[in-house]
Amino acid sequence: MSIVIETPNSPRTRSQANLEKYGWVFMRISGPFLIVLIFVHLISNLVVPDGGIKAIDFAFVAGKWAAPFWQWWDLAMLWLALIHGTNGMRTVVNDYTEKEGVRKTLVFSLWGVCSALILLGTLVIFTFDPCPAGAAAELLPSFCPAVQ
Repeated sequence: MSIVIETPNSPRTRSQANLEKYGWVFMRISGPFLIVLIFVHLISNLVVPDGGIKAIDFAFVAGKWAAPFWQWWDLAMLWLALIHGTNGMRTVVNDYTEKEGVRKTLVFSLWGVCSALILLGTLVIFTFDPCPAGAAAELLPSFCPAVQ
């Protein structure tokens, strides 16, 4: 008995072929950047501070995000990882979805979820405030200045 593996679907138009090329190039460029971003993130969070993973708590994250450098580092990692992963899933959907309507719905959903996560993640990174004004003193972490 012979197993037949179908050829994946090819781009439907010339403009889609160009988008596929740009998607392919993006994956090859973003991959090495992601490797650097992730390993520096892991080393700076797990190796450099004393205590390893036990040292990571709310205060650790608040202290790290107090520096704009780490906010932008985490933002770059978030954006690249989400776009890289979504583009990879888009490729799988394009290759193995037979019905055009289903393919378009899945790709649209993928990019919609990616956009929502990028928006929410960006808002969290730049609006994170560990010591909000007007909060009850008993609810604030110990590193926040005392409420007068």
